[in-house]
Amino acid sequence: KHSSSSKQLRKRNTHTCNNILDQAALIFLSFILKDAPKVSSVNTKSKKPSTFHEFARSTNDAWDIDDEEDDSVFSLKQQEPISTNPSQERLDIERGPANGRVVKSSSDAQLNVNAARNTLQKQQSLPVRPIIPLVARISDQNASGAPLMMVREKTRLDKFKQLLASPNTDLEELRKHSWSGIPREVRPVTWRLLSGYLPANRERRDLVLQRKREEYFGFIEQYYHSRTDENHRDTYRQIHIDIPRTNPLIPLFQQPLVQEVFERILFIWAIRHPASGYVQGINDLVTPFFVVFLSEFVEEDVENFEMASLPLDTQRNIEADSFWCMSKLLDGIQDNYTFAQPGIQIKVKALEELVSRIDEDVHVHFQKCEVEYLQFAFRWMNNLLMRELPLRCTIRLWDTYQAESEGFSHFHLYVCSAFLIKWRKEILSMVDFQSLLMLLQNLPTIHWGNEEVGLLLAEAYRLKYMFADAPSHYKR
Repeated sequence: KHSSSSKQLRKRNTHTCNNILDQAALIFLSFILKDAPKVSSVNTKSKKPSTFHEFARSTNDAWDIDDEEDDSVFSLKQQEPISTNPSQERLDIERGPANGRVVKSSSDAQLNVNAARNTLQKQQSLPVRPIIPLVARISDQNASGAPLMMVREKTRLDKFKQLLASPNTDLEELRKHSWSGIPREVRPVTWRLLSGYLPANRERRDLVLQRKREEYFGFIEQYYHSRTDENHRDTYRQIHIDIPRTNPLIPLFQQPLVQEVFERILFIWAIRHPASGYVQGINDLVTPFFVVFLSEFVEEDVENFEMASLPLDTQRNIEADSFWCMSKLLDGIQDNYTFAQPGIQIKVKALEELVSRIDEDVHVHFQKCEVEYLQFAFRWMNNLLMRELPLRCTIRLWDTYQAESEGFSHFHLYVCSAFLIKWRKEILSMVDFQSLLMLLQNLPTIHWGNEEVGLLLAEAYRLKYMFADAPSHYKR
């Protein structure tokens, strides 16, 4: 049993299964320290996959963790609508599931944190941070503690309101102002416009919203009952398993009502896009839209808001708008999710070529440690860095992505490059495969805010300016 556990652990570390998304870093580290035997770096490194299909096959099993338990629950419910007991115990800050274990106290957690830090971070190169973080404040737009509304922000907000109130919104001007961040008050309508969901003509917006929302719920009536049919059952089963893993530390996303909304959105999208269907990771992409459109009706912290307290019509509007905007986003990156995910393969290769030019030391260090870019950057592309950043940072990042031409596809490459080089000191301090991969899987961004995201975007823009129009600069 112990040998089997160790073998599974080395397999997950070697291939960087991007899909162990719901495991908190503390549980992961404590499991390694407690159960994994000491092995040489030679044994830790396994044969590199020669094809993407080999890589995919070698990481498929990571999604099967606890799936047997999920299957038993699913089999009992597959003939009826999914409903979760509202009294079911929620995952809180101090607790998190991992291979059947629960961290029971903060003192125990601290012992494990210290042991992990001594083992993997001997040079103290990483900032001290909680391994299981406090729930990031989604509404926090200024992590530095400065006043939330300065004169400059007030001027920017007025400019947005002026643009949005005009009979025909100038979308190019709106993108220009949105690049450096969108004020919370006007973010929902701005995102609807920049995604192409709403027309620029102000008089047409209400009619378009009404028609598209009715169309979405028409899809629900037409398709949702088929989720238990034999040809759709596997798709729905995987969605049903993945939804609770989406932002497991944020109470909002553990509410049964919210999980049912996500299940409908993802199932309808999968049915209407048979070329790709549902792929694990797409569930994350609903989250920012849902939170932004919910924030239109919530003044307090969104992460603790009870969805059931909203009027039913408002709930339905948020759901429909989230579906359509997510669909618009995926239209531009659907090759990320078709068979063999060719879009991700191309982007990861481009990332490797670009990094080899902008920071050869980092690139050579990866080669020495035998770390493949696919082993960590697959998740960066598949989830658009959502698993690497707090949700508030993702929302800010998406302000710029929606303002950029091909932001979610082309510009994202340069953001990933800037993000990687941001950690060059920590990367170069790691001397073996396991410690380097552990770092890349758990980069310390939990305390990031607008300032850090702004610097990241500025560096990404610099890289794009240097290389986007001269691809020969980074192609060997």
